[in-house]
Amino acid sequence: MSASEWKKKCEAEWNLQGVPMPDNLDWKTVYEAKPLGRNLLKNPAPLGLSKDTPPPEPALSEIPTHGPPRFKPDGDFTGWTTKTDVLPFESSDVPPGVMVCFQAQYSWFSMKQLVDLKAEGLWEELLDDFQPEIVVQDWYEESQVHESIYQLHVQLLGADKTTVISEHSVSPTEDLSAYSHTWKEVSHVFSGYGQGVRYVHFLHRLKNKFMMDFFPTLFTSSSVIVRPTRTNS
Repeated sequence: MSASEWKKKCEAEWNLQGVPMPDNLDWKTVYEAKPLGRNLLKNPAPLGLSKDTPPPEPALSEIPTHGPPRFKPDGDFTGWTTKTDVLPFESSDVPPGVMVCFQAQYSWFSMKQLVDLKAEGLWEELLDDFQPEIVVQDWYEESQVHESIYQLHVQLLGADKTTVISEHSVSPTEDLSAYSHTWKEVSHVFSGYGQGVRYVHFLHRLKNKFMMDFFPTLFTSSSVIVRPTRTNS
């Protein structure tokens, strides 16, 4: 197949109307990379869970372990950079002189990825001139371990991996008065973000609790998808 035929195949595959498509690009490589419409995050569900299935109920031990505190969930975190931040004990609600035998200890479990948009098959003219929508989506469990259990911070970065061109943050407050134990969706669409975007930095944090047993906040189906559409300003 000729270079022009591969270019036409890409145009037809993603309906690239009005998208700059320079002749000097290797359109066969672009087509095989399929950078548009697919999830660019690696290993989007490291806990092995699906948003299409309700989150599992906590498996409580019949006898508390009384072992060392645990702060990280079980999973295959290949492709992610992870970090655990153990928080100090909350003592503001403990009356003076009261002895506490057991107290919850909380921790943030952070996971991040850096998506190289050009390495995934996108091209500069598309990113700079057309500025396609970059759609971010995530799902976390309504775990009820705390009123603040989830944070998301996504940055669109320049070629130096430092310059922030656009960003979006979410830090919801949970309603602990009702228990539904469902997946909660978080999403955002970047559009009209300006020229120079080459990387997407995806970071989310989940709060876990340890109190004689481990109570994690689960998550699944994290995604960063570039769509061949743009929002008219």
